[in-house]
Amino acid sequence: MTIEEMKAKKTERGLTNEMIAKLSGVPLGTVQKIFSGETKAPRKLTIQSLTRVLSEEWDTGRSFEKAESTLHETAVQYGVPGKTRRYTLDDYYAIPDDRRVELIDGEIYDMASPTFEHQRILGNLYLRFRECAETHGMPCDIYAAPCDVQLDKDNYTMVQPDLLVLCGEYDSAVKRYEGAPDLVAEILSPSTRSKDMLLKLYKYQNAGVREYWIVDPDHKKVFVHFFDTEDYCPEQYDFDSQVPVGISGGACRIDFTGIADGWRDRR
Repeated sequence: MTIEEMKAKKTERGLTNEMIAKLSGVPLGTVQKIFSGETKAPRKLTIQSLTRVLSEEWDTGRSFEKAESTLHETAVQYGVPGKTRRYTLDDYYAIPDDRRVELIDGEIYDMASPTFEHQRILGNLYLRFRECAETHGMPCDIYAAPCDVQLDKDNYTMVQPDLLVLCGEYDSAVKRYEGAPDLVAEILSPSTRSKDMLLKLYKYQNAGVREYWIVDPDHKKVFVHFFDTEDYCPEQYDFDSQVPVGISGGACRIDFTGIADGWRDRR
């Protein structure tokens, strides 16, 4: 979809820049620059995110509110009712430890408790990544959630990827990792699907993450976004595939066979 076609769809649907930003996960400032003509050549990922939203039949008012709720996890509201502000790391760390949240661009998102299937996949994925890295001599450490990642090195974003791979030198004694991991994996759930597939996809790519895996248990698919190439197209794999790790040059491959199985299933 061209920018002119997007402008026409925007007018036809009766959508505001604010609505499009919320539904797509693209920052409001970026949306405004695209539709004002200030940005002449938006990134491919940005065009894809906006096209997804503008291709849907969103209505304004109550229908939009319903649509928005299906696309985003519930944002936590603090402070005075009716007033909003940009939340910071101080707000993030003020939340009790037994309540998992993420802070993304000044907005706080509640994270639902993971299912048993989610945890089985994460546990198996962690073990397979670790074994593969050791076998092929990758100078990387593998971590599973919850680990704090100050993705943009600013005061407004702190995420907790399901799995992250850190290569090279870093300070493992600090309580959070500052910057972009080399590889990040997220396991989709009903409450995180849109955030992981749209908002976090955009954030990870722009922060400098080299590779992003999206694991979809419902459809038994793995989507691999390798950001080291400028014009990329995500690769898609089934749960019976050997998925190559791009940052290893393809030497390391993760076997997804039985990735969702537990110990009882393997007896």
